[in-house]
Amino acid sequence: MKIGLIVFSQTGHTMSVVDKLKDRLMGAGHQVQIDPIAIQGDAAPGKFELTHQPETDPYDGIVFASPVQAFSLNPVMKHYLEGLSSLKGKSVAFLVTKQLSSHWTGGNRAVSMMKTACLAKEADILGSGIVVWKETKRAVTEEEALNHLAQLSPGN
Repeated sequence: MKIGLIVFSQTGHTMSVVDKLKDRLMGAGHQVQIDPIAIQGDAAPGKFELTHQPETDPYDGIVFASPVQAFSLNPVMKHYLEGLSSLKGKSVAFLVTKQLSSHWTGGNRAVSMMKTACLAKEADILGSGIVVWKETKRAVTEEEALNHLAQLSPGN
């Protein structure tokens, strides 16, 4: 399966998890490409311009990865997903990274927003993973998310 890891990462934390996910997916025999969303300006509503918007057409499966911001989906990823054309026939999954431990502090909401945006584009949703960046939870939540996402495939 050809998989695109479409990521927005402000500080590099989300990208570091995506790099590990790429290794896992490639180890499972998939062709994987990381394709970062790029912006000019600040990652705040109305304060940025997308300078690179990854195409989804080349991929059979896509993982959209983004940090949580202000208890919600990062506005850059939100804007990017809203601007996509159809995702019909695409299998998608989501990865979010966040600082606070409880998933109700933005993780669940960010995943829900990504899911809603992708369902509106007719994507097939496979699942999601949430990585808590807080030092005491990082290793465990990262490993759980990576294992879960690396096992997702159409029909499972």
